[in-house]
Formats: sequence, C-alpha cells, structure tokens
Amino acid sequence: MKDKVVIHWFRRDLRLEDNVGLSKALAEDFPVVPIFIFDQDILSKLSNSEDIRVDYIHQALQSLQEKLETVGSSLHVYFGKVQDVFESLLQQFDVQLVFCNQDYEPSAIKRDHQIEQLLRKKDIVFHSFKDQVIFEKDEILKNDGKPYTVYTPYARKWRATLERKHYTAAPSKLEGFYTTSKKKMPSLKDLGFEKTALEYETPSLTPGKINDYDQHRDFPAEDRTTRLGVALRFGTISVRECVKTALKTNDVWLSELIWREFFMQILYHFPHVVDTSFKPAYDNIRWRNNEKEFEKWCQGKTGYPIVDAGMRQLNQTGFMHNRVRMVAASFLCKHLLIDWRWGEAYFAEKLLDYELSSNNGNWQWAAGCGCDAAPYFRIFNPDAQTKRFDKDLKYIKRWNPNYADRIERAIVDHKEARERALKTYKEALNEARS
Repeated sequence: MKDKVVIHWFRRDLRLEDNVGLSKALAEDFPVVPIFIFDQDILSKLSNSEDIRVDYIHQALQSLQEKLETVGSSLHVYFGKVQDVFESLLQQFDVQLVFCNQDYEPSAIKRDHQIEQLLRKKDIVFHSFKDQVIFEKDEILKNDGKPYTVYTPYARKWRATLERKHYTAAPSKLEGFYTTSKKKMPSLKDLGFEKTALEYETPSLTPGKINDYDQHRDFPAEDRTTRLGVALRFGTISVRECVKTALKTNDVWLSELIWREFFMQILYHFPHVVDTSFKPAYDNIRWRNNEKEFEKWCQGKTGYPIVDAGMRQLNQTGFMHNRVRMVAASFLCKHLLIDWRWGEAYFAEKLLDYELSSNNGNWQWAAGCGCDAAPYFRIFNPDAQTKRFDKDLKYIKRWNPNYADRIERAIVDHKEARERALKTYKEALNEARS
C-alpha cells in the first residue's frame, strides 16, 4: 500500500513561514511531502558552471532542509524533467492533491498547464495560489476592465485597493509534514555546477536600510539598497512581510515593490514583450549591433568610468546598483545603438536577482520602447550621472580603479552618440507612421 499524501511543490517560495500554498497543503488531512525540482530543461540553458543563482537556490534548499529535519520530515529534491519527476512521484505515493504557488512567466504557465493535465488524468487536483505578489493577473484593472500600461495610475489603484487582509501573513503552523528520514539532496556537482563565493543568509528587513532607503538608494558608493531583490525572486522572504514593513517605514520602497508587480502584470497581459518591443513602432529601430563594442560593454571597457564600474561589479558579484543599471542600460541602447535584447540577455545571465518581468520591463524602459517608457530623447549622460551620484568617485574607484584611462579609451563621444541616437530613433518612428 502506498502512503496517501499531498504534495507541496516549492518553486519561487523557498521558505516555510508565511507561504500560502504550503499553509493550504498543511491544512489538509493527509501528510505533506515537500518537493523541489531542479528543472533539467532550465539548467541545461545555463552556460556558466559557476552560476550564482543555482548556488543560491541550493543553499536556500539546505536551509529549508535543516528546518524540516527539526519536525521529523525532509525536503525531497529532484533533478530531471518536471513531468518525469511527477510521474515517478505518482508511482511512489498515493497522491491526493498537489499544491504550489503561482508563477506568472509564460514558460512557467505552460509547464504548470502540462502538469495539471497529467494529474487530471489520475483524478488529482492541482491547486495553485497567489503568494509572490499582493495583486495578480486581473486584480488591478482600469475602470474599463483593461490592464494598466502606465505605472502611475496603476500604483494609485494598487494603493487604493490595498487592505490589511492583502498583507496579512499566511498561517505558519509547521505540523502535518510527511514523516521520513533525511533525503539526500543532489550536490551542485550532480547538477553540473560548482560552488561560488556566495554565502547564503536568511534575508531580513534591516531597519536602517529600509527606513532611510529614499535618502540613500541613488548613491552606489553607499551600498544602502535593501538587496532583497534576490529574496523576492526566489521567495526566501514574503512579499507580504515586505509590504507591511514598507507601509510603516518607507513609502518610496513601497513604490519599488509596486513597480515589481506592475512589470509582472505587464508580462502576464502582454507576453509578446519577452521578444518584441511593447510599442511595435520601436521594432523599426536600425540597431548598429557592433559586436566588438558590445563585448567592450560586457567587459566594462567602454571608457566611461561609471558604466565600466557597474559592468565590472556585475561580472564579479552578480549584482549592480540600480542607479548604475539605468546608466549602463541607457548607454548600450542609446550611445552604442545596440539592441536592448542583447543587454537584457546579458543581465539575465549575470544577475543574481534576475527576474524576467523586471529585467524586461526596465530594459525596455531604458531603450524607450516599453510601456510607461521614458521619452526616447531622454539619454543619460554618464559623466553628469557621475557628478550627481558619485561625485567623490568612491564607487568608480572601488570597481574601476583604472578609471583615469577614460579619455584615451572612450568608445564613443557622448555628444556625437546622442545626436546619432536621436536621428536613428526619429527615423524609426517616422517610418512607423508612414
């Protein structure tokens, strides 16, 4: 006789506390088998064997495992194709129900539909819940029932709709897990990856950084951003906890959390943005796409100190300060006239806190082709940005100590590049109108 169980499938919710799907699973009358699947189809596309994100997930799972051991259970971690793993689970257990939390990316929606179909054939219900956002899908719409495409009115409606129930934590009673001895977890080597310098720490809402977030967030040398992007990306912290804290301490940080959800609903309602511009007219831009210049941008060798410092920070740590991300992205699209998709793909490969919706949304913003985009004629001057946000060159000296070579190595003149970008963008829009 196979044990009757329910399954909770961890994905972007790597925590036991305030986890909606897990809470619902534990409320059932059958023991909960917690699982995580390293998706072979996803990992096979990662070219760097020292991928910091895989290491982050692996360490977060080890933390989960330790907590589950204290209640006499274990995390079941698999490496393979998702459908194959579920077919194996159905042979091992008498599965009654499967629980998880929603993922809104197009590929994840397709995957979940396939698993739901597989389970339906066995008369097993697949339950998914809202957990990684406060409002999802169609919960924040314009009065005419259409999705918002501009941030400011979306944020206004988001705030007006918010009630305490939306950020109240899900019950965290850790009783009802399937009793079993500790299960062996695949090593990084088993997955085809290697250990990085990352040391996982349970994320926390550090009062100092959040309370003064609005005063320090634009100055990269101060390193006073919350660094919670990766925790929200993988669900090692609850968005409800973040919103509750932001409401008490810092409205600007709350606005950033709303931006995250704005881009998520854009991706959900307009999945074409994955590959094409939100505004089709901008697909007429005749990008230069000079591969040598792109390589110099990637390596942090453009000759513009703040751009190069940002790219070197990214390459070395998997993180880049948000203000510098905007400058570096604008430089690639406007100064070098290189397709935003090239930059987006590079960030997707390197960023520890990479999230498709935010990465895509912000790159299209920088290129001027997205929803709620800055006008195409807004072109960041890297030197002016340096004077404003890193006037003592502390950030630049930390990540780009040879910045003094800038004049000899500058890849392009700012004034000439600006004029070229304006001309190219204008031609593309005129072509779209004709």
